[in-house]
Amino acid sequence: MGVWKKLTILLLLLLLLVGLGQPLWPAATALALRWFLGDPTCFLLLGLALLGRPWISSWMPHWLSLAGAALTLFLLPLQPPPGLRWLHKDMAYAFKMLFFGLKFRQRFNRHPPETFVDALEQQAQAWPDRVALVCTGSEGCSITSGQLNARACQAAWALKEKLKDITDQEARDAAAILVLPSKTIAALSMFLGLAKLGYPVAWMNPHIRGMPLLHSVRSSGASVLIVDPDLQENLEEVLPKLLAENIHCFYLGHSSPTPGVEALGAALDAAPSDPVPASLRANIKWKSPALFIYTSGTTGLPKPAILSHERVIHVSNMLPFCGCTADDVVYDVLPLYHTMGLVLGVLGCLQLGATCVLAPKFSASRYWAECRQHGVTVIMYVGEIMRYLCKVPEQPEDKIHTVRLAMGNGLRANVWENFQQRFGPIRILEFYGSTEGNSGFMNYAERCGAVGKTSSFLRMLIPFELVQFDLDTAEPVRDKQGFCIPVEPGKPGLLLTKIRKNQPFLGYRGSQAETKRKLIANVRNVNDLYYNTGDVLALDQEGFLYFRDRLGDTFRWKGENVSTGEVEGVLSSLDFLEQINVYGVPVPGCEGKVGMAAVKLAPGKTFDGQKLYQHVHSWLPAYATPHFIRIKDSLELTNTYKLVKSQLVREGFDVGIIADPLYILDNKAQTFRSLTPDVYQAVCEGTWKL
Repeated sequence: MGVWKKLTILLLLLLLLVGLGQPLWPAATALALRWFLGDPTCFLLLGLALLGRPWISSWMPHWLSLAGAALTLFLLPLQPPPGLRWLHKDMAYAFKMLFFGLKFRQRFNRHPPETFVDALEQQAQAWPDRVALVCTGSEGCSITSGQLNARACQAAWALKEKLKDITDQEARDAAAILVLPSKTIAALSMFLGLAKLGYPVAWMNPHIRGMPLLHSVRSSGASVLIVDPDLQENLEEVLPKLLAENIHCFYLGHSSPTPGVEALGAALDAAPSDPVPASLRANIKWKSPALFIYTSGTTGLPKPAILSHERVIHVSNMLPFCGCTADDVVYDVLPLYHTMGLVLGVLGCLQLGATCVLAPKFSASRYWAECRQHGVTVIMYVGEIMRYLCKVPEQPEDKIHTVRLAMGNGLRANVWENFQQRFGPIRILEFYGSTEGNSGFMNYAERCGAVGKTSSFLRMLIPFELVQFDLDTAEPVRDKQGFCIPVEPGKPGLLLTKIRKNQPFLGYRGSQAETKRKLIANVRNVNDLYYNTGDVLALDQEGFLYFRDRLGDTFRWKGENVSTGEVEGVLSSLDFLEQINVYGVPVPGCEGKVGMAAVKLAPGKTFDGQKLYQHVHSWLPAYATPHFIRIKDSLELTNTYKLVKSQLVREGFDVGIIADPLYILDNKAQTFRSLTPDVYQAVCEGTWKL
């Protein structure tokens, strides 16, 4: 009989004793004896109690209670289930989830919905002089909630006038924003102004250009593109095709050096700051798209994941769920084209009324100085940020700050320990989730190295499965009946999260084929439906979840998801490369995996390291640039003509086992140079910086 069946029978037995008016203390004593004294000792004590019954009969309970105690001894496992030690935290977290769930349900029953735009307007009315946003850096500035709302209203009125002939009120197309971090407040004002008009907004990575940029704009369905003037070259590369598709482009500035692109600065200055009527967004529903956040996915070019207004409210309320209040100051160094940076950070603070400190660029050397300067109490991170902070030389004032809470994901156990030892007992709340995912986990018990915690009760609220998978195909392994095979506790398995009415998978805007690729049917039962996260996790017997790896054609480097298909597409335009297979390889001492490409040279061509360097430097962001190149005579394919990566990943860039020519990215020399044993050793020791 399994542990949980025994505990269920035991609970029913105790309820029976209560119903019959019998005392429970004998059963409780038996429980303590069994778990804390062990089998032989507790049964010996029970036998002594029976022998001594004539002398202790005056206070001996009814025989039915004693029978209950005996059955308790028999039914209980020798040791308590490992997860039972966390019962109090599991129950507290479950009740908290139910409490917030009821609050959300009440809010979601309101029509029209109260979105993040309404939250901004309420904060501006209640606390107009409270600082909402602070931007650090050389051009540092701050803005109150009243000022931010006024600027959003100006943006809305200016855009309404500009766009009146482009779209009608009944069917709002999307708008896309492409700006550098230096224009953060201007861009956020524009974003909030568009939201006041009912436009869903695609916030794009300013580091992409060329085909990936063109694809991103097209796939968002945007009829409007607002661009930072400093990204003029990026825009002009794709402008003819955008204009040919009737996509209207504007510069977020006072002048336009580009024919066909209008500047918005003058219109914004002249626009009134009068309140924008809610009727202009009257068609918004909870399920309506609010944002498109791009994710690399597993099929190449960036895909716009749909974040509904309901999802935005859920994510932005993570701050109060984790114990943050309006008095907190949140330090956000994550880019605004990420869900954590924009939705959890900025919109979360606007919902709560807290102050959000935005850094245009992460700087490990200035990090704690800025925290002290602005009185930061909550920081947001990805694992790489924490590792960089621990790499900075120690300072006497390392523990002099007001930070009490860190929220984020991707933090390794060794960095976790080093961080708390060096910077003080900061509470760390690690969680797991994805932009398009339909559920996530939180490490509410704060176990070092875990990405989340679950229990039997939580698993009913958030059902998921960890299943066996094929490393080469990145697909679940199925049994004879066609169902997925769960992994044993502690073993790595592919994470599948169940899709339900209250946990939908909204997928990606545009082609339904991309969305359907992420769905897995008949996982545990006929016709059930799960979302395939593509991530490998392990679940221990205490209910803690640990991240193990990312499957498919995506890997993570420098806190960013890198699509191997996107990188392969860029490299394929080089005339001396015939076949390209891009993958991520681990590097000692580094988070995530760095990009590597196994390539086959075109007939009669030689490898040109300088030309390759210039090409990837022009067309790829730094985090997506492959650092290692392996020249092969041929690239292995599966029987479905997919490139095989598993063996290449296992071999990595080890010059000791690879006979093929290897090259490494050399930023100083601006080329790919031969990877020698000395350079390989320097990479492994961390003296060669990637």
